[in-house]
Amino acid sequence: MKFKVYSKEDCPYCYKVKKILELTGSEFLVYNLGEDFTKEDFYNQFGEGSTFPQVLCDDQSIGGSVGTIQFLKEKQIVR
Repeated sequence: MKFKVYSKEDCPYCYKVKKILELTGSEFLVYNLGEDFTKEDFYNQFGEGSTFPQVLCDDQSIGGSVGTIQFLKEKQIVR
């Protein structure tokens, strides 16, 4: 499984997701607002009003921090 994390600076939920993926040894790439994409790009991809972070697993959206943790539990990557 390969993860993509759409993140922004100073976001505690973004930090949490990245740390959990790191601790599980998961392979992931981080895309940062202002460096790798614009807010307009973000809303075009995830929908107006979407929050940070947004995470994809093998190019399928799994949601934000809560959705990602739930996904990792369902896949028995974390307990």
